[in-house]
Amino acid sequence: MERLDGIDNLGGAIGQFRPGPARRLGVLVDHLVEGSKEARIAAGLRQRDVLITGTPFVDVWQAVRPTALGIREWPHIPRGVDWKTGVCEVLGFGDPPTTWRRILSSVRTYADLEPALVGAVERLIDHVTDAT
Repeated sequence: MERLDGIDNLGGAIGQFRPGPARRLGVLVDHLVEGSKEARIAAGLRQRDVLITGTPFVDVWQAVRPTALGIREWPHIPRGVDWKTGVCEVLGFGDPPTTWRRILSSVRTYADLEPALVGAVERLIDHVTDAT
Protein backbone atom coordinates (compact mmCIF):
# COMPACT_ATOMS: atom_id res chain seq x y z
CA MET A 1 0.00 0.00 0.00
CA GLU A 2 1.27 3.42 -0.94
CA ARG A 3 -0.23 6.82 -0.43
CA LEU A 4 -0.55 8.86 -3.62
CA ASP A 5 -1.90 12.15 -2.23
CA GLY A 6 -4.37 12.49 -5.06
CA ILE A 7 -5.17 10.95 -8.40
CA ASP A 8 -3.48 13.57 -10.59
CA ASN A 9 -0.20 11.61 -10.83
CA LEU A 10 -1.74 8.14 -10.91
CA GLY A 11 -0.74 7.49 -14.53
CA GLY A 12 2.93 7.90 -13.63
CA ALA A 13 2.56 5.71 -10.57
CA ILE A 14 0.94 2.96 -12.67
CA GLY A 15 3.79 3.20 -15.17
CA GLN A 16 6.40 2.89 -12.44
CA PHE A 17 4.60 -0.09 -10.90
CA ARG A 18 4.48 -1.92 -14.27
CA PRO A 19 1.36 -4.03 -13.62
CA GLY A 20 0.89 -7.37 -15.33
CA PRO A 21 -0.80 -10.74 -14.78
CA ALA A 22 1.59 -11.61 -11.94
CA ARG A 23 1.75 -8.03 -10.63
CA ARG A 24 -1.76 -6.68 -10.22
CA LEU A 25 -2.45 -3.20 -8.94
CA GLY A 26 -5.40 -1.91 -6.96
CA VAL A 27 -6.09 1.78 -6.37
CA LEU A 28 -8.61 3.26 -3.92
CA VAL A 29 -9.78 6.76 -4.84
CA ASP A 30 -11.80 9.25 -2.80
CA HIS A 31 -14.72 11.02 -4.49
CA LEU A 32 -15.00 8.51 -7.35
CA VAL A 33 -18.42 9.62 -8.53
CA GLU A 34 -19.85 10.00 -12.02
CA GLY A 35 -18.79 13.22 -13.69
CA SER A 36 -15.98 14.00 -11.24
CA LYS A 37 -12.39 14.76 -12.19
CA GLU A 38 -11.43 11.55 -10.39
CA ALA A 39 -13.84 9.47 -12.49
CA ARG A 40 -12.53 10.96 -15.74
CA ILE A 41 -8.90 10.27 -14.80
CA ALA A 42 -9.71 6.73 -13.62
CA ALA A 43 -11.57 5.94 -16.85
CA GLY A 44 -8.52 6.93 -18.89
CA LEU A 45 -6.20 4.70 -16.87
CA ARG A 46 -8.15 1.45 -16.79
CA GLN A 47 -6.15 -1.66 -17.69
CA ARG A 48 -6.73 -5.38 -17.33
CA ASP A 49 -4.34 -5.76 -14.40
CA VAL A 50 -5.27 -2.46 -12.72
CA LEU A 51 -8.44 -2.00 -10.68
CA ILE A 52 -9.31 1.57 -9.78
CA THR A 53 -12.22 1.69 -7.40
CA GLY A 54 -13.32 4.18 -4.83
CA THR A 55 -15.86 5.73 -2.58
CA PRO A 56 -18.27 8.61 -3.00
CA PHE A 57 -16.73 10.45 -0.04
CA VAL A 58 -14.83 13.72 -0.43
CA ASP A 59 -12.20 12.26 1.90
CA VAL A 60 -11.64 8.94 3.64
CA TRP A 61 -12.59 10.68 6.90
CA GLN A 62 -16.20 10.61 5.71
CA ALA A 63 -16.03 6.81 5.45
CA VAL A 64 -16.14 6.72 9.25
CA ARG A 65 -19.70 6.76 10.46
CA PRO A 66 -20.42 10.00 12.31
CA THR A 67 -21.85 8.13 15.29
CA ALA A 68 -18.43 6.56 15.90
CA LEU A 69 -17.16 10.09 16.54
CA GLY A 70 -20.15 11.11 18.61
CA ILE A 71 -21.48 13.51 15.97
CA ARG A 72 -24.83 13.42 14.18
CA GLU A 73 -23.41 13.96 10.70
CA TRP A 74 -20.32 15.17 8.91
CA PRO A 75 -20.43 18.94 8.49
CA HIS A 76 -21.20 20.37 5.06
CA ILE A 77 -18.18 22.37 3.95
CA PRO A 78 -18.72 24.97 1.19
CA ARG A 79 -16.99 24.54 -2.15
CA GLY A 80 -13.74 26.45 -2.26
CA VAL A 81 -12.93 25.71 1.39
CA ASP A 82 -10.38 22.96 2.05
CA TRP A 83 -12.58 20.13 3.30
CA LYS A 84 -10.34 18.88 6.12
CA THR A 85 -9.65 22.41 7.37
CA GLY A 86 -13.37 23.20 7.33
CA VAL A 87 -14.24 19.99 9.18
CA CYS A 88 -11.60 20.73 11.82
CA GLU A 89 -12.96 24.23 12.33
CA VAL A 90 -16.61 23.13 12.56
CA LEU A 91 -15.96 20.18 14.86
CA GLY A 92 -13.28 21.88 16.95
CA PHE A 93 -11.16 18.72 17.10
CA GLY A 94 -7.88 20.55 16.35
CA ASP A 95 -5.69 20.55 13.26
CA PRO A 96 -5.95 17.83 10.57
CA PRO A 97 -3.31 15.48 12.07
CA THR A 98 -4.96 15.71 15.50
CA THR A 99 -8.42 15.20 14.00
CA TRP A 100 -7.22 12.20 11.96
CA ARG A 101 -5.82 10.56 15.12
CA ARG A 102 -9.15 11.15 16.85
CA ILE A 103 -11.05 9.66 13.91
CA LEU A 104 -8.77 6.59 13.78
CA SER A 105 -9.05 6.01 17.52
CA SER A 106 -12.86 6.11 17.22
CA VAL A 107 -13.01 3.16 14.83
CA ARG A 108 -13.36 -0.09 16.75
CA THR A 109 -15.04 -2.44 14.22
CA TYR A 110 -16.12 -2.57 10.58
CA ALA A 111 -19.52 -1.40 11.81
CA ASP A 112 -17.91 2.01 12.44
CA LEU A 113 -17.15 2.31 8.70
CA GLU A 114 -19.48 3.06 5.83
CA PRO A 115 -20.24 0.00 3.67
CA ALA A 116 -19.02 1.83 0.55
CA LEU A 117 -15.46 1.86 1.94
CA VAL A 118 -15.54 -1.72 3.18
CA GLY A 119 -16.88 -2.95 -0.17
CA ALA A 120 -14.28 -1.00 -2.17
CA VAL A 121 -11.44 -2.41 -0.07
CA GLU A 122 -12.83 -5.94 -0.44
CA ARG A 123 -12.90 -5.51 -4.25
CA LEU A 124 -9.26 -4.38 -4.20
CA ILE A 125 -8.19 -7.34 -2.08
CA ASP A 126 -10.00 -9.74 -4.39
CA HIS A 127 -8.38 -8.15 -7.44
CA VAL A 128 -4.77 -8.21 -6.21
CA THR A 129 -5.02 -11.71 -4.71
CA ASP A 130 -6.86 -13.42 -7.60
CA ALA A 131 -4.46 -16.02 -9.01
CA THR A 132 -6.29 -16.39 -12.34
